[in-house]
Formats: sequence, structure tokens, C-alpha cells
Amino acid sequence: MENVDGTRKAALLLISLGTETAAQIMRLLPEKHIQKISYEIANIDFVDEKDRDMVIDEFITMSAARGHVIDGGMNYASDLLNQALGRQKANEVLGVLNQIQLRKRPFDIARKADPQQLTNILLGEASQTVALILCYMQPDKAADVLANFPESRQAEIAERIGTISSTSPVIIEKIETVIENKFSNVIENDAENVGGVNTLVDILNSVGRSTEKNIISDLEKRQPQLSEEVKANLFTFEDIIGLEKSDVQKVLREVNHDVLVMALKGATDTIKEFIYSNQSSRSVEMLKEDLQFLGPARLSAVEEAQQTIVAVIRRLDEEGEIYIGRGDQDAVIS
Repeated sequence: MENVDGTRKAALLLISLGTETAAQIMRLLPEKHIQKISYEIANIDFVDEKDRDMVIDEFITMSAARGHVIDGGMNYASDLLNQALGRQKANEVLGVLNQIQLRKRPFDIARKADPQQLTNILLGEASQTVALILCYMQPDKAADVLANFPESRQAEIAERIGTISSTSPVIIEKIETVIENKFSNVIENDAENVGGVNTLVDILNSVGRSTEKNIISDLEKRQPQLSEEVKANLFTFEDIIGLEKSDVQKVLREVNHDVLVMALKGATDTIKEFIYSNQSSRSVEMLKEDLQFLGPARLSAVEEAQQTIVAVIRRLDEEGEIYIGRGDQDAVIS
């Protein structure tokens, strides 16, 4: 189908889809395209099975490719198409797509934005402006944004969406410039709140123990002061011995027995004895028995079990159920 022009392909596709579907699509097309496609349809006597399958396959591929571009950009679409179609076919599709994309689709920044952030920016805009922007967005994201508006405005915006027929490219460009400027201001204002010691601690508390140790060890050499700050705020499995007896018992009640056995497999005798001291004699007997029969265990499995217990400790701390002393935080006064 490489040598067939776009109008004839459109005509072949509409014939293949059947009269009912074709009529619904035709109603959405500009008048000038309707006339050209109608002429082509009138001059096609029949569509053989091979041409039908090829034009439908091409339509599906192009639709998916445009969706990938909208969701993740041209590089993202290129990677997916190369994996799915192979480099040669992917380049053919992207070549056609580049021609279609020469005129940038309006409000690209809105399609990629977080719905709540976008809502906050659009709340002060006129309903007609909001409606226009939502028309260019993914339906599910547009629905999220609309749902975040006050009920008193939702119906008005919906009405505007339903009555928009066409808008001047000049007006679209002006509105798009205003929205992009507002996003730029939000991004600049938010930049100072990203990263820092607390963010690094949160990340390290979620990675495997080996990764955590490697990073801390490297930080000690490269940035000793930062390393000390992180370690002062970082809770590790070994730090469990610093918890109050009542807090340890709350933690153990939330930990699966098999997870605790695996975690203790790689623990020091000091930690094991500390855990035993916070359990009933029957529970301790079961733990020791299961540890004895566990046999060799992968380091990754032990670290994962220990990290699971750390996650429980951090959750209970955040919920105010237990207390973890960190860095220069105030001590608890009883």
C-alpha cells in the first residue's frame, strides 16, 4: 500500500468498516476531506481481502503510534515501534507520523501534566478556556480534571465542550502560551522542594540492604557530612535493638512468622537475643526450631525479609504507633 495516496487509503478503510461506521466517521471530517474521500469511494468497485487487511493494519499501527507519541513523546514511540515492528517498518511508520506531527498538537503540556496540578492552574481560567483545553486532552485525564472542579462549574464547562465546533488557531496559540507560562512558574516555585536528605533517606529505606550499604560507603568517602546526616536519619534492620520493648512487640505482631525467620537467618546473635526477649517462650522455641531447619538462604531473600520488617517499623512510626529516634529530633518526654 506504499504507493497509494492517503485519500484512497481513507476510502478503502471506510468501505472496509461498513456503511454505519463509515457514516459516523464521515460526519467528523472537514467538508473538503469528505468531498475527496466520497469521490474515491464512488470510483472503487470492490476491495479485495488483501487490501482490506493491509489498510486496517496500517490504520491500527498509525493510531497506536500517535498514541505513544502523545503519551510519551517521539523517542518513546520510536522505542516501542522498533520492538514491535522491527527497525525498518518502524522507520516507515515514524516517517509518515513525522509528516502528521509537523504541526504540533496544541496543549501538549496539559496532556502530560498531573491532573491535580492542571486543575489548580485552570481553576482561575474562564470556562470556555478550560473546555477548549479539555477537548485536546486524553478523555480519562480530562474527566479527572473536570471532576476536580466545583460542581457549580462542571455543567457549564461540559456545555462549552459540547458546543465547541471550531476555534481560531491564533486564539489557541495565545491560550497555549498563557498556560505554558503558568506551568513554568509552578515548576520554578516547586523546584526548591525536590530532593534533599529526607528524600534520599526515603529512597534508601526502600532499596535492598546491599545497595544501601554501597551507597552509604561511597558517600562516606565523597561527602562525609552528608553521609553522617543520612545515617542519623536512616533506620536499618540493626537499629531495631534501639526500639522500646513495647514498640518491638507492636512490630512483631504485624510481621509474618516466616518473614521473621528469614530476617533472623542473617542477623547477629545480639539481634536474635533481643527479638527472643520480646516474645513468649513458645514463640521463641518455634523461631529457633524453624531457624535450625531453614537451611542455607539466599542473601537477597534475607535482605528482602529484613527490609519488610523495616517497612513495618517505618509505617507504625508514621502512624504514631511507635517512636523511632532520628538525628536531632526531640527526645520523648514521659
